[in-house]
Amino acid sequence: MKHYKNSRRDALKKMSLTGLALASGTGWIARATNTNPPKWKGNIRHSVCQWCVNFISLEELAAWISSIGVGAIDLLAPKDWNTLKKYGLECSMCYTDGKISLTEGWNHRENHSWLIEDFTKAIPMFKAAGFTNLICFSGNRKGMDDETGMKNCVEGLRKIMSLAEKHGVIIQMELLNSKVDHKDYMADKSDWGVELCKRIGSPNFKLLYDIYHMQIDEGDVIRTIRNHHDCIGHYHTAGVPGRQDLDEDQELYYPAIMRAIAETGFKGHVAQEFIPKASDKEGKLMAVKRGMEICDV
Repeated sequence: MKHYKNSRRDALKKMSLTGLALASGTGWIARATNTNPPKWKGNIRHSVCQWCVNFISLEELAAWISSIGVGAIDLLAPKDWNTLKKYGLECSMCYTDGKISLTEGWNHRENHSWLIEDFTKAIPMFKAAGFTNLICFSGNRKGMDDETGMKNCVEGLRKIMSLAEKHGVIIQMELLNSKVDHKDYMADKSDWGVELCKRIGSPNFKLLYDIYHMQIDEGDVIRTIRNHHDCIGHYHTAGVPGRQDLDEDQELYYPAIMRAIAETGFKGHVAQEFIPKASDKEGKLMAVKRGMEICDV
């Protein structure tokens, strides 16, 4: 199996550089769109994570996403919103415009001051922009036990929940695997995240259930979705192993997973977050579109 160095952590370091210019023309984008864009069934609201498609500019991505009838892009910051609005698109999962860290999170009290400041600033901005979902992270353990980390997360997050409730913003903590991609990350099991939701006790706090990450760390994806869907506000996809295409070379059967999600009455977004295996840009975009088609149950 090839090892892909691309990761969201790398992408976060390069967020200011993602407006990459194409070396030649955009005809390949038209070919990746095809003359007949998909007719989506409407049971799953599709999105794509920008960092996985940063081989083209956000402007080009927005134009392409719009052309195939998809209404959202995932994991963008406020600086990117004007481009989305130009194409009538939604940011299905947003960053604050402050510090973004997967490793320095709410589980360590020393991070609370800057996190509370960032989120307090961001929440009214989201309301004004008409966006709903704001991502957060537990952070790494760094020797801390999970119960202490849980208590610290509750203590810090409760300080912003009334503001989130007032503005209709959903704070969503992402579950990430600590086995392969994010060593030492605390929120690496769905049970831990569900307990955090219960202790915070707000309808405006949910989990971002990343199917790829949770398959690696615990499996039992469909049962977890059915049992805990009330705590889940967003989904990410990718093939396991390798974080690649949703194809026959990976172990998850996404049509069944998507049917389970749809059966719960879920109305949020499912965002593609995989590294396309194709070597050319046209092939990469077609792989992303194919992922959405596979998930369109």
